[in-house]
Amino acid sequence: MADPSNPAPPRRPPDGRGQPPAGAGDELRLPKWAREIQRFLGVKSQFILSGNVYDVYPIPIPGGQASGIGTLDAFLKSVLAERGYRLFFKFEPFALTALLGQQEGEADGGLELPPPGATVTLERLARLARDLAARPEPSALLVSYASRLPELCPAEYQPFLYELFRLSVTAQARSGRFSLVIWSLDKENDIPPWYRNSRVMPVPVPRPDHDVRRRIIRAAGPVISGYREAAEADPGRLRGLVNRFADQTGGLYAGELVSIASMAAQDRTDFGRISDAVRHYKLGVPDNPWDKLDREAVLAGEGLLSRRVIGQARAVSHSLDIIKRSAFDLSGAQFSPHSQKPKGVLFFAGPTGVGKTELAKGITELVFGSPENYVRFDMSEFNQSHSDQRLMGAPPGYVGYEVGGELTNAVRQRPFTLLLFDEIEKSHPRIMDIFLQILDDGRLTSGRGETVWFTDAVLVFTSNLGVYREAPDGTRELLVTQGMPYEEVEGRITGAIRDFFTFTLNRPEILNRIGNNIVVFDFIRPDKAGGVFDKMLGNVVERLADARRITLELDEEGRRLLCAWATRDLSMGGRGIGNALEECFVNPLSRELYALPARRGERISCLVRPGADGRPEITLSRF
Repeated sequence: MADPSNPAPPRRPPDGRGQPPAGAGDELRLPKWAREIQRFLGVKSQFILSGNVYDVYPIPIPGGQASGIGTLDAFLKSVLAERGYRLFFKFEPFALTALLGQQEGEADGGLELPPPGATVTLERLARLARDLAARPEPSALLVSYASRLPELCPAEYQPFLYELFRLSVTAQARSGRFSLVIWSLDKENDIPPWYRNSRVMPVPVPRPDHDVRRRIIRAAGPVISGYREAAEADPGRLRGLVNRFADQTGGLYAGELVSIASMAAQDRTDFGRISDAVRHYKLGVPDNPWDKLDREAVLAGEGLLSRRVIGQARAVSHSLDIIKRSAFDLSGAQFSPHSQKPKGVLFFAGPTGVGKTELAKGITELVFGSPENYVRFDMSEFNQSHSDQRLMGAPPGYVGYEVGGELTNAVRQRPFTLLLFDEIEKSHPRIMDIFLQILDDGRLTSGRGETVWFTDAVLVFTSNLGVYREAPDGTRELLVTQGMPYEEVEGRITGAIRDFFTFTLNRPEILNRIGNNIVVFDFIRPDKAGGVFDKMLGNVVERLADARRITLELDEEGRRLLCAWATRDLSMGGRGIGNALEECFVNPLSRELYALPARRGERISCLVRPGADGRPEITLSRF
């Protein structure tokens, strides 16, 4: 059944080339808030518009099409003209503009208008509103930037407000319609509660929905290369491209869509690749490192990551799957072909010191070229209820508002990055609500009202959940041990993570968005401990060569002795091996280098033999 508040006018005829105009057959349906105004013209004398009042809107014309794009006053002019309004004025501090009918400076039937360029006070504006209400034909007055009036006119504002309040009650409908006063406010509560009555209707103006975005795109699209050609050659393909553009710009203002179209035209981006222009606008950078990912490096990535993280073949394989999926922009594609989710999400869980952070660094090096190109957040520092302000920024009026949030600032500066959230379970539960929005929509609004996009970032969470639990006396009780097979370790840790999000936090929806990307790391097993030791010992030798140009050589017997000593206790994983190596080798090596003394460019022989207590003892000599 047709909407009586928005009757469909007859269609427009084809243009001179025999082709229907752009968007033909796709008739414009006014946004809900505009239809509400039309529906209540006969029962409401004033409307309070708030919210998205500074945006642009598709302007309807007879025929049901969007002929162009205009601001709120131009949009209202079209809506009211269609309903028979012949006079429409806009007040913008402190000037008056005739949008319909009267010209400035004319008088008609007792309606006195200010001369062009004259300053219009609130007292004079109230008098004009009374005169319009007394006219036999319905008219309208738009009060723009009304939220600023208390600051600009502190002495006049309250009397003016009372006059228009009284007018809202006493006004009479003529020809089935009221002469209107339309307020344009930032927020609905910018006008006092006492002003509301049965004749005054609040109308929130939301950001453009999918339908409005499509209208804006059709109006702005012709400036983009390839748009007109697609419209003439394949209207079906054009509809698909327009829908894709609208899908990828959810949450943006209509004016931002116009900006994207202008950028695409300036950069000569073809309409078929409008996704590049959307990404450019959201992230502020034209280049996309994911498009430049080295295929050979990714194919060889298992070797690279396995050398960095020893004994975690399953974690390495799963992480590489995420990278390959992200390279083809398939993250979240099963839910929507235009998903805005982050490029990749990984949840690393397992015992301490097994390589969770190291694997995150390896992924960063593989994708972004450097192991240091990541941003780390120690979530134990965010265990207070107000900690979300550190990540997002303080709200307006609070100390630090102008600084912004640590997380939002980091992503704005480096949108192509890996975000590492260490020990996520130690953060305050309120922080989880932030991640819910990021994982679902790929965006976050900072305390300053800026939208930050995470669509090209990789998110890595680490956790020790399921490894131990605190006993009633405060001691830690291990839940998994090295003697368990990996399958049992994985099952216990995964179960503990699910219980934590489902029952402890009561946030199963977060777990649902992480999906099957939980990667459980195994203990450092004895057969892999030697590889961890060799890597750490190699790091020490390499650092000495780089920093002091000293070549250190150890015999095989010494290596075996150091390895046996450093890998005696594997309960603390790789960190435990590193701590033991520091104690039995790095510290005595430093003492011996000073005592020798070792000079730059020398070649030093290191002899390691067991001491009286079995501890390795070091002797250095020059070649």
